[in-house]
Amino acid sequence: MTVSGAISEAQGNSSQRTTNPATASPKQRLSMAKSVDSQSVLKRLQSELMALMMSGDPGISAFPDGDNIFNWVGTITGSKETVYEGKVYKLHLSFPAEYPFKPPKVQFDTLCFHPNVDVCGNICLDILQDKWSSAYDVRTVLLSIQSLLGEPNNDSPLNNQAAALWSNQEEFRKMVEKVYKPA
Repeated sequence: MTVSGAISEAQGNSSQRTTNPATASPKQRLSMAKSVDSQSVLKRLQSELMALMMSGDPGISAFPDGDNIFNWVGTITGSKETVYEGKVYKLHLSFPAEYPFKPPKVQFDTLCFHPNVDVCGNICLDILQDKWSSAYDVRTVLLSIQSLLGEPNNDSPLNNQAAALWSNQEEFRKMVEKVYKPA
């Protein structure tokens, strides 16, 4: 779905609400509040998509996966002068209904040998957990993950083998090459 299509659909859905909040039952008001909340999340995600498309940041991109703006597919290219240089990693981003007050769930779809990424693609990154702020956006998340590739946090590894091997960059590079399978 295009961004304009998603916007049109969202606007079309919002015009279907005709219940007067003053005369609505508590259950109807709760339903209306959830609808308004999902509309604000929808608008936030649409805004972030436009900002990301306009930013021109090298090596990162993300777009909604099909018609669902709450699920995105992203890509990160490894930064220059890292063992990940030139490698393109595919990610899946899933946004909760409470976004941006709760972080998106982000996982690598492309197998990534890294101290802070497990074999299932889960990522150990503070801003995706306890250090999340509603001021962060998709761009911030992608740039942070891109940066993490070259600067892992070995104090909090998800992959102990990768953490132990990190100090020997030649051997680490061999493992990255062995594991990496382009999408």
